[in-house]
Amino acid sequence: MVARWKWLLGRMAKRLWFRATLFSLLGAATALLAALFKEYIPPSVSSLVGADAVDNILGIIASSMLAVTTFSLSTMVSAYSAASSGVTPRATTLVMEDPTTQNALATFIGSFLFSLVGIIALTAGVYGTQGRVLLFGVTLLVVALIVSTLLRWIDHLSKLGRVGETIDRVEAATLAALKARAQWPCLGAQALPAELPAGLVAVPARHIGYIQHLDVRALAHLADEHDLDLYVSALPGHFVVSGEPLMQVAAGPGGECSEAVFEKLAAAFTIDLRRTFEHDPRFGLAVLSEIASRALSQAINDPGTAIDVIGRGVRTLACWLEPQGQVMPTISERVFVPPLSTDDLFSDFFAPIARDGVAQVEVGVRLLKALASLKRLEPALAPLAHQYASRHLAQARHVQMLGQDIEALAGLARELGLAEGRG
Repeated sequence: MVARWKWLLGRMAKRLWFRATLFSLLGAATALLAALFKEYIPPSVSSLVGADAVDNILGIIASSMLAVTTFSLSTMVSAYSAASSGVTPRATTLVMEDPTTQNALATFIGSFLFSLVGIIALTAGVYGTQGRVLLFGVTLLVVALIVSTLLRWIDHLSKLGRVGETIDRVEAATLAALKARAQWPCLGAQALPAELPAGLVAVPARHIGYIQHLDVRALAHLADEHDLDLYVSALPGHFVVSGEPLMQVAAGPGGECSEAVFEKLAAAFTIDLRRTFEHDPRFGLAVLSEIASRALSQAINDPGTAIDVIGRGVRTLACWLEPQGQVMPTISERVFVPPLSTDDLFSDFFAPIARDGVAQVEVGVRLLKALASLKRLEPALAPLAHQYASRHLAQARHVQMLGQDIEALAGLARELGLAEGRG
């Protein structure tokens, strides 16, 4: 399981300013390095480059990159707005973390600063004749990088913020979270037992918000250091308020249950305003379901997108039912965390779609087929599949759907071996 500092570093690396800052520093440093290594350039090579060649190229780069950066930023804002209004605001975070977009903007800004620093250094006479030759060579490499980035950026603009592309990102993020949870079923801890021992002491939350990350390694270190058994009740994705228990603690013979220790234990939970995708697979499924629900609204009326999302949900849940890779060993024998519930995953994904698509028979058909597919993948899910199939048919009768459509759905349920097929 990822430690808190690694998770925070990964979150910071996904911010737009991070790559832009790195590329800017690299661009400025590259322009200055030409002055340091000018002595390695033979004087005979200096005559091959005109005196004004570098100045003109750097001037063109400086003016054009500033315009391209401004245009790209406005395009990004439009893409974020399109993703928020056309898909769901919860997916905007993934669009903002798009590496292609961040690399393009960072390249443009870094190239602008490279040319700006180069022009300033040339005006100050830092390079000399030999340094100009080296700067000219580096400038040609920067031009090649700009051209390559522009070509990729133009191709990427055709997809940025589009509904299908955004859904792809949500699905990929959900699959990554589910695969990680399949490898770490209890986040590296032991499975929480059904019955907890008596005499436990609760560790309350210090803040109000969603749990974004749980540092099991830190909890394991504290459990060993203070002779404690920790029974965690709040997983990433849970909303907690101040004073709500995050975990229950049992002290050993030399255990310490002081307020200072509780502060350290509570610090292993990262609590913030919003849910995130990395360690919260339920959030990814909920966002997929939200996309389908929005598509089924009267304002949009796009059942095709909802049907597409249902297929993606089956693919995502199938990954959870048939986990790939080896389950990682537990980090601690003294930390207990509840595993992810398949019932909760079904509820997060299927319940909203069944509710909002109840009046559209094509959505109901796809929903029943999805439940049947998951039932075939995992026969133990038969009661759950029957439950949601029966629930959807009951909702269809409640909204007074056309009788022929209800009979068609009921016949399909019987054919697929779902709840209606048994009675």
